[in-house]
Amino acid sequence: MAYKDLREYVSTLEREGEAIRVGQEVDWDKEAGAILRRSYELKAPAPLFEKVRGYPEGYRLFGGAAANYRRVALTLGLAADTPFQEIVEEIERRWREPLKPVLVKDGPCQEVVSLAPEASLFSLPAPMIHEGDGGRFLGTWHLVATKDLDSSWVNWGMYRLMLHDRLHMGTQMNAFQHIGIMFMRKYEPRNLEMEFAAAFGGDPVLTIAAVLDYGLGNSEVDLAGALRREPVQLVPCKTVDLAVPAEAEIVVEGKFLPGVRLDEGPFGEYTGYRTAPRAPRPVCRVTAITHRHDPILPMASLGIPVDDGHIVLTLSHSLAIQQHLRSMGFPFKGVFAVPETAGHMAVVSIEPNYSNMATQIACAIWSCKAGVFIPYVVVVDSDVDPTNMGQVLHAITTKCHPARGIRVMDHSVGHPLIPFLNQEERLWGQSANVVFDCTWPLDWPRETVVPPRMSFENVYSKEIKDKVLANWRNYGYKE
Repeated sequence: MAYKDLREYVSTLEREGEAIRVGQEVDWDKEAGAILRRSYELKAPAPLFEKVRGYPEGYRLFGGAAANYRRVALTLGLAADTPFQEIVEEIERRWREPLKPVLVKDGPCQEVVSLAPEASLFSLPAPMIHEGDGGRFLGTWHLVATKDLDSSWVNWGMYRLMLHDRLHMGTQMNAFQHIGIMFMRKYEPRNLEMEFAAAFGGDPVLTIAAVLDYGLGNSEVDLAGALRREPVQLVPCKTVDLAVPAEAEIVVEGKFLPGVRLDEGPFGEYTGYRTAPRAPRPVCRVTAITHRHDPILPMASLGIPVDDGHIVLTLSHSLAIQQHLRSMGFPFKGVFAVPETAGHMAVVSIEPNYSNMATQIACAIWSCKAGVFIPYVVVVDSDVDPTNMGQVLHAITTKCHPARGIRVMDHSVGHPLIPFLNQEERLWGQSANVVFDCTWPLDWPRETVVPPRMSFENVYSKEIKDKVLANWRNYGYKE
């Protein structure tokens, strides 16, 4: 089922025990961010803040939309307890059937229209999320639409948006991101402004689609249609040549300014640290703000895993790696970018059929776009569940040789937000990668060297296992 809008999704989360309404007034200045952060750490329901200090009745904040895989499953219309691997496989199935959007004349996202110069970003309850942030961040859970200069390609992505003043925002933009490819390689060298539209809210699948790596030249709105199994309804913007989800809660239109930089940040990021210092970064000028009556502004309070950013980022990485390995013909059983590692570690279970296959798989991962985020790769045999960290840690400490099983690749490409990089490495996008080979060497004689695994699944006959499982509750166990 496709959700009509964010409000319908929040109602679903409430029924599933995954969201609560906070009726007490909260302050946009760090209080809302602190409450949301603690909700992540306690694995508590997602909060809908119904009263925000200094803002009209009906202006709301909502955080935690995708803070666990139960909520991700619900966005796709799946049962809340759907296992991770089934979620990935379902996304991959829908991925193959993109649906073009449908253009409509108007929509709820334009019930209230404010044009520059009268418009003001401070009319929206943008939160100051963490102590020490460089400013109020309007954009932490949203999508930004931009159009390629040389084609009809429209990209959706999630790029943080910090308020400078009532009509200007700043963002962190990397050259390898799609928005960076458009603006820094095309618009800016020709001294041209780049139009954008930031949409907040709507069907939660829209935001997830914006984060997934759909590939250069492919429009994520088509992927969003595939994931929701219904075309996305778009409405033309008021001041820029772009279209946005008609059921969005809030839309900010404007233009990125070539050659203009203002100090942006710092910000508590998905890595769990405030890594990147305040620095001159690209600036956009707002031309219009539109929104629904009683708008809801989605937000995320990023930090130590696990929160919305890690769940969606690792879902994106896992899917991208799985598709890449499949295209290369590798015999893998499962892929999992571990959210507790902020997505910096990927675990792959394989059926090795030649020596040192783990190293080749790691190199394949590092060659795809997601690889820039993943300096650690762990390769395990197919009898290890990559989503089970107990099994993975057991494999690392019993099957990975401390010298021969760990292979380091220096001078690799790195993401500037990774905390262990020094300042020079962050500046030049450099890093190092490592693979942990936790597979049994193929040249070992299986019957004499490779020890049998002592687990319920592996060591007992089918007869004994069936008997134990059939009598489990009779033994007094509840699960």
